[in-house]
Amino acid sequence: MKKTFKLEDLDCANCAAAMERGIQALDGVNSATVNFMAMKLILDADDAKFDQILKDADKVAKKYDTTIVR
Repeated sequence: MKKTFKLEDLDCANCAAAMERGIQALDGVNSATVNFMAMKLILDADDAKFDQILKDADKVAKKYDTTIVR
């Protein structure tokens, strides 16, 4: 399943890149792209585990004081 989410409070491009790498490393994630300029996350992940993966991605985002808006 591939979904796009708005990001809030993302302050720097380096943080966006680090957050992208962290989300990509999560189990079940096929791909993750964080677009700093558009303030968006495009997440492609396993359908069966999508809700849990999104919760885990939210934990990664919180490390960078960023919120994933659902």
